Amino acid sequence: MRIIIAIGLGGACGSILRYLVSGWAQQITKIATFPVGTLTVNLTGCLMIGILAGLSENTGLLGPATRAFLLIGLLGGFTTFSTFAYETTEMAKDAQFFSAFLNIALQVTTGLFAAWLGYRLHLLMR
Repeated sequence: MRIIIAIGLGGACGSILRYLVSGWAQQITKIATFPVGTLTVNLTGCLMIGILAGLSENTGLLGPATRAFLLIGLLGGFTTFSTFAYETTEMAKDAQFFSAFLNIALQVTTGLFAAWLGYRLHLLMR
């Protein structure tokens, strides 16, 4: 139960942080035609999950609850793209290149398709 609470608290913090960082990045760049805020959040999340996963795996610095709070909760709430990047990197690190490529192809293409389909379904429900 302690891990679940840690994930929930981290997720709430990550979601709030995503809102603040994304808005800040979008505001300071003043580029209305490109989602700079989302890009900033995704790249920051990817960088942070790499650093924290490395620290956790190589030093044992993070205990299970702290790891769950930071990696699953905070960064999961901040951006799930960081998890996608980490899992794909792990596959490549383990020489599972086909799986890594397949993960990239499926996540991107099916994600875009699902977003398009959801929008089209929304039009049918009007």
